[in-house]
Amino acid sequence: MIRVWSRRSNDVSYFTNDRALEIEGLREGEPGWWLRGAGDARDPRSVSEVLRTSERSSVLGYDIVVAAPRPTSILLAVDPEHGSGVVAAHRASVGAAIDYLEEHALVVRDRRGGEDRDRAGRWSRAVGFTHGVNRHGEPHLHDHVLVGALPDGSRSVLDSRGLFAHLVAADALYRSSLRHELSERTPWTAWRSFEGVEHVVGLDEGYRALWGGHHTDRGEKLRWRRRDAIERWDDDRVRFDSMGIIDPPTRHRTTLDEHGFAGALEGRNDVARRHVITAWSNAARFGQSPVAVTRAVDSLYPELAGARGVREPSISVREARMTARVRDRGARPLETPDLERWRQRSRDESRSRSERSR
Repeated sequence: MIRVWSRRSNDVSYFTNDRALEIEGLREGEPGWWLRGAGDARDPRSVSEVLRTSERSSVLGYDIVVAAPRPTSILLAVDPEHGSGVVAAHRASVGAAIDYLEEHALVVRDRRGGEDRDRAGRWSRAVGFTHGVNRHGEPHLHDHVLVGALPDGSRSVLDSRGLFAHLVAADALYRSSLRHELSERTPWTAWRSFEGVEHVVGLDEGYRALWGGHHTDRGEKLRWRRRDAIERWDDDRVRFDSMGIIDPPTRHRTTLDEHGFAGALEGRNDVARRHVITAWSNAARFGQSPVAVTRAVDSLYPELAGARGVREPSISVREARMTARVRDRGARPLETPDLERWRQRSRDESRSRSERSR
């Protein structure tokens, strides 16, 4: 899950001082990279300028932490030859998640005439820092993305409710993108189970137990060198105990899991676009590019397109679940003529059921 921490200090030395040498040579360039704007990501003064706020707010900005699923991080240790592809897939997917948040979660409340209106915002600058281990030295690929509380050209800070409301959708989109990008950039294939567990085809589950990432103590913040990390991982693997490989589903990999999609919407009173994005991204078991996900959702649900913030328009669960009926098309956008024929078929079948019930 993507986590967000409020920043009330412009001290960014935690990020600029960590050279993230544990993945030196696996990433392109320095650990700091600009998603919006430009500057020297090694310079605290340049990075601290990202954190902008208004005179009335004590929150300068946010630290958005985007972490890869455990099996994907483990690939850094078990397959260093393709580690650069893993890191590149992660960074591309981080960019997609931030794009989504900027497009649909970044709003500024504007009260006029006694009514609240959501105005679209943009981040003028955003910088990420890519790290490859946790505090216990286990493989843990993640990014800290720093953004300001004050959108570009605005006098008011962003409505944090919108940011937090869209985190689940942004995380689902990130993971779908990561599964897709991993298969494009490396020999590995990632997939998501019906229960929501992320796997990598051919990766023994014993590695997940070996580097579980859960500890009673938080651990000390250390500066790992590449050599130290490799030695640590080699030492850890002495304790490796095989637990077997979980086989992926046999269905075609471009097929949307219609049961997973429909089940994700079950029990809701209404469905907003962010809920559909979450359900669709998770139902794409082997992943799908963010562009394809959003194109498909906006084609099938034009009434929800362009929604932003907390107060998104919504539809009924019955209307939202209609996507399950195009499961044979799989997780890919429909062409407009096909969509129109499908919609007409849906209306005809509904009318037939209504006539039979009379």
